[in-house]
Amino acid sequence: MTVTLFIPCFVDLMYPQVGISMVTILERLGHKVECPEEPACCGQPAFNTGYWPETRPVAEKLIDQLKDAEVVAVASGSCGAMIKVFYPELFAGGPYEQAALRLAAKTYEFSDFLVSRLGVTDLGSQFPARVTFHDGCHSLREMRIHDAPRKLMQRVRGLELVEMKEKVCCGFGGTFSAKFPMISTAMGEVKCALAAETRAEYIVSNDSSCLMHIQGLLDRQGKSLKTIHLAEILAQQ
Repeated sequence: MTVTLFIPCFVDLMYPQVGISMVTILERLGHKVECPEEPACCGQPAFNTGYWPETRPVAEKLIDQLKDAEVVAVASGSCGAMIKVFYPELFAGGPYEQAALRLAAKTYEFSDFLVSRLGVTDLGSQFPARVTFHDGCHSLREMRIHDAPRKLMQRVRGLELVEMKEKVCCGFGGTFSAKFPMISTAMGEVKCALAAETRAEYIVSNDSSCLMHIQGLLDRQGKSLKTIHLAEILAQQ
């Protein structure tokens, strides 16, 4: 099939290797990959801050970009949830309602797309390391994605997955971290401590925004623990 990628703003600007890894994986599986040349924001920062009228023109631009896509894979559970869960709410009763519903129906977070849509769990990947997994809030609570990334990691040669004792928010929350930096940092430190207890070498997630926040805290603490997006692991053979 032809898979259209939606690469979120921060991934495009700061973590391009995540998008490159997604392309590598999909092409190995024999699919054609397309990505809109003109980057677009899903509008989540404004939406989460309560500026819904200001969000709509931004979101409409993305809907127009992706309306002809056969299927859309997103490099972020957070932005994926914005499209799949919150767009129908944002445009309910308006002229873009049906377009938003159609886009939501064909949009998947990347790990869920591989497992649920393509039926793939073994990509022949190798990553000899002890890792723990961070469930981003939007992936886990809004999109109900829990098993898919774990099924993929279970088939990675050399990878040892050790779960944290609790599933807690990392504290980033986009604009939340800017408005409430002390609370955000405290929450992130709890997450870092839980990860450190596993004695993992890497914290893996399907959301680079969470990893950006966590890595910043780890660096300030002088910890050797590193973060990596799931797609980057799956691309390694």
